[in-house]
Amino acid sequence: MFERTNLTRFAWLSIGTAVLTILLKVTAYALTGSVGLLSDALESGVNLVAAIFALISLTIAAQPPDEGHDYGHTKAEYFSSGAEGLMILFAAGTIAYSAVPRLFNPQPLEQVGIGLAVSLAAGLANFFVARVLLRAGRQYNSITLTADARHLLTDVWTSVGVILGIGAVALTGWQRLDPLIAIAVAAQIVYAGVKLMRQAALGLMDTALPPEEMEKVTAVLTHYQTKDINFHALRSRQSGANRFVSVHIQVPGTWSVKKGHTLLEEIERDLRQAIPPVTVFTHLEPIEDPVSWQDISLHREND
Repeated sequence: MFERTNLTRFAWLSIGTAVLTILLKVTAYALTGSVGLLSDALESGVNLVAAIFALISLTIAAQPPDEGHDYGHTKAEYFSSGAEGLMILFAAGTIAYSAVPRLFNPQPLEQVGIGLAVSLAAGLANFFVARVLLRAGRQYNSITLTADARHLLTDVWTSVGVILGIGAVALTGWQRLDPLIAIAVAAQIVYAGVKLMRQAALGLMDTALPPEEMEKVTAVLTHYQTKDINFHALRSRQSGANRFVSVHIQVPGTWSVKKGHTLLEEIERDLRQAIPPVTVFTHLEPIEDPVSWQDISLHREND
């Protein structure tokens, strides 16, 4: 089984790429003097800080359960996603602060061709690393790697927009187009930052599994549903890479403990195969007992 501690290698890859792209984009800005390229470089600076946060949170999340954290530490990944969203918003503010004065005092660009070539190289590096991180995030159910990948892809599209915009400045000579591009970049990454922060908040609030996964869970349970077997109180939640499903299974009270336990083992096995990886909690109840229908709510009232 793949050890989650090995996920930190993807964070190191992101860190190395961020350093490389910062150097390339700062070089492009120095060559051209474009505030659009400066905004692109600032976003890559956010990528570096975010990658460091990802490394820290993945290291914490990989720690095994202990006395104070029976369910492990995987929720630490949500803090990385939230922090990355905040840093993106900070970068957007910095970009806008740099761009607005250029609207009133536009400046000519220099060595546009070389600068754009350097920026293009940085964008390609981000694109390939983002694809690697996105694949790993999906494979190992890591919100940290997925968030980092999406942020890098945002950076790629930002770079494409900046490159096209700077090219348009060179062709038309309209200097104010450069700061306008930078402001558009700021607005676009604000959206990305808010989206990441929302995703982190939902994770910390124990959001249920996606509808498509819950449909698979319901399909498994319905397969076992008969005149004598029923289920209710179905709940789910996500905690970083961990996912949990709990359900009450009702069977005839005349069943033996062994027969009921065998049924629960089969249901849990099928659920683990339907949406791996998942931890399943089942509770057995006699179907004819009225009390069995009184514990559907999460917090049962005292009798």
